[in-house]
Amino acid sequence: MVVKIQKWGNSLGLRIPKPLAEEAHVGPGSRMDLAAENGRLILRPLKPNKYRLDDLLSKVSNNNMHTEAGPNDSMGRELI
Repeated sequence: MVVKIQKWGNSLGLRIPKPLAEEAHVGPGSRMDLAAENGRLILRPLKPNKYRLDDLLSKVSNNNMHTEAGPNDSMGRELI
């Protein structure tokens, strides 16, 4: 498929036609890896990060744990 590169601010932009985007399973906000190899542009979708609850909870300690807040507790800019 032939597409045209266009100026976008100080960069260049390329529109990905819908059929190609669907085939590659990419959409708005998809993270991509872009590389130049032997005079060619290579664009690869990145797999989304997968987080495990146990891994996230292992980073919680007494130093970074927040205190409880009730519905009537003022905090942050509300105190000003």
